Amino acid sequence: MSVDRYTYRITWSPDDVEYVGVCLEFPSLSWLSASQEAALKGIRKAVHGVVLDMEEKGETIPTALAEKSYSGKILVRMPPDVHRNLVLQAAEAGVSLNRLVNSKLSQAL
Repeated sequence: MSVDRYTYRITWSPDDVEYVGVCLEFPSLSWLSASQEAALKGIRKAVHGVVLDMEEKGETIPTALAEKSYSGKILVRMPPDVHRNLVLQAAEAGVSLNRLVNSKLSQAL
């Protein structure tokens, strides 16, 4: 299996004074290196090794986030006072609670 479609992130780690590479589909893995390129290469190599091991053991390999389908529905739990405030804001704006929350989430991205 190719590991090209997984979601990789490279960030600077001030604690380690190196770049850290991670793969979102394999949250327990990371790779530290002095350069961004080496961190990406390292985490890809680590993921490849884990995938090969999982294949050999007949384990279920995670699907790449980009290849999953999403319904567009989520259930969010919040404190009652937050819920009340959102309902009031929606009423004042003349929109549904769903539309208000959608707008706020979109702005946060």
